Amino acid sequence: MRRTTRARIATSVLLVAASLGLGAAPAGAADESGAAAPARLHALDAAVERELGDESAGTYVDAATGELVVTVTTEAAAAKARAAGAVPRRVQRSAAQLDAAVAALEARAKITGTSWGLDPRTNQIAVEADSSVSARDMARLRKVAASLDGAVRVTRVPGEFRREVAGGDAIYGGGSRCSAAFNVTKNGTRYFLTAGHCTNISVSWSATSGGAQIGVREGSSFPTNDYGIVRYTTTTNTGGRVNLYNGSYQDIASAADAVVGQSLRKSGSTTKVTSGTVTAVNVTVNYSSGPVYGMVRTTACSAGGDSGGAHFAGSVALGIHSGSSGCTGTNGSAIHQPVREALAAYGVAVY
Repeated sequence: MRRTTRARIATSVLLVAASLGLGAAPAGAADESGAAAPARLHALDAAVERELGDESAGTYVDAATGELVVTVTTEAAAAKARAAGAVPRRVQRSAAQLDAAVAALEARAKITGTSWGLDPRTNQIAVEADSSVSARDMARLRKVAASLDGAVRVTRVPGEFRREVAGGDAIYGGGSRCSAAFNVTKNGTRYFLTAGHCTNISVSWSATSGGAQIGVREGSSFPTNDYGIVRYTTTTNTGGRVNLYNGSYQDIASAADAVVGQSLRKSGSTTKVTSGTVTAVNVTVNYSSGPVYGMVRTTACSAGGDSGGAHFAGSVALGIHSGSSGCTGTNGSAIHQPVREALAAYGVAVY
């Protein structure tokens, strides 16, 4: 469930001082979760989606067994899931019913400070309302949810949903700091991806505040999406790796869509490397500056300046950091833009 329930369509790339990329460092250490396991998971998830399409109401990783679970409403769909190598689970609501619930929220409860997305583990649309949502709007939101026969659950969350741009270190443009995400290439030309609300700020980007230019904006998409692309004006040390902020780097070999229940890590210039799990997909976030669609909600921690950073699992690129409603201890709410959508939009590939 991305744009609809089945539409699936940082790093901070350590662009600092003399090192203008992900790769100017010792050989990368593998993600502690292992590189092969995430790759197998995403391959199976993609195969299930091709086979079942709208016959499934979403997939997730079983926390106890590590197996991919496919939610279905018919025995025929369950048989297809088994044949593909996944575990079927019969649920009450179909993809179409969940899509209808999202449409109702869009039409009747599009309130700044809210977000919603698919949680296939509960076969519901999970809505979060931050502290900026007034009592009156909260009552309206709950009334809409109550009218949808259990398809929607609403939770209050602390903090406010914010795009996480800040002043400080990492990549700089227009007086703001963001984090770069994955290095990518097209026809021999190298670029890096970051958040669209970052590339909206400036055409020119540097590795230090007021420093020499390292790249120029080639594209930007925000709101609706949250991705942008910057073409390197220097290609020194622009390797395809993610900074782990411990002297080592994670090589990135492929890209995939995140799956609810899977573990991931986020690398950004403020909070460095944090870990979490995916809790919802096809998430709409109603930022004060405009909505974004088809996002992924996680429990990773993040803060101002992490915008544009990398969400990844092993050697698999998953997303570009967008924002969060804050972090309490190790319990975060980091939101990412699925990276495959950005790759397709610009015709580029990770390397």
